[in-house]
Amino acid sequence: MISSTTIFEDQSKLSLADRCFFRLESALNLLGGVVIFLLVFLATANVLGRWLFNMSVSGYIDWVEQSMAFMAFLGIAYTKRLGGHIRMDILVSQLRGRWLWFVELLSVVLMLLITLLLIYGSSLHFLRAYTLGDSSLDIDLPTWPAKLVVPVALSVLALRLMLQIWGYFRALLENSAQPVGIPMIEDAATQAAKEAESVAEKNDTEQRD
Repeated sequence: MISSTTIFEDQSKLSLADRCFFRLESALNLLGGVVIFLLVFLATANVLGRWLFNMSVSGYIDWVEQSMAFMAFLGIAYTKRLGGHIRMDILVSQLRGRWLWFVELLSVVLMLLITLLLIYGSSLHFLRAYTLGDSSLDIDLPTWPAKLVVPVALSVLALRLMLQIWGYFRALLENSAQPVGIPMIEDAATQAAKEAESVAEKNDTEQRD
């Protein structure tokens, strides 16, 4: 499920590294959003061109195909930092204390191992496309930039996972109730309370205006 999260901060090196790295993740996520915006603009131009001038955008399909990598991967580390990914937490949500941090630590370590394998495979895929001069079918658009995005974005994700391993390991050692640098999944009651508080603040603001 997709859950709302809270991320605690303090003055530790872990929290500082988390906040600094989040700026990079936010920038990449913004870049992915810009690509989506440009793709919407391109699609609009393609539709209007067909309708008004009976002329489509040259290489429209090629541009769409290449943009998919930017849209799918640039925000992946940002999502992981906020705990916005889809997860099944029926069992994990029942755990508390060190057992919870141990299970979360184990899952993140497994994610890191899988991510490293994906980085290796996608890097080889990029190098092959760059060496052979691989291009799209319609307008011969080089494919290596889109293929380079995958290992780069996954490398950022790997660094995020390393930070979370640090956070979960620290929480495991200290048995912390509010560990920093990791997303704390909120239960339904907490989410409802925050939503109610947000609505109340909005109503107060509208009444004052």
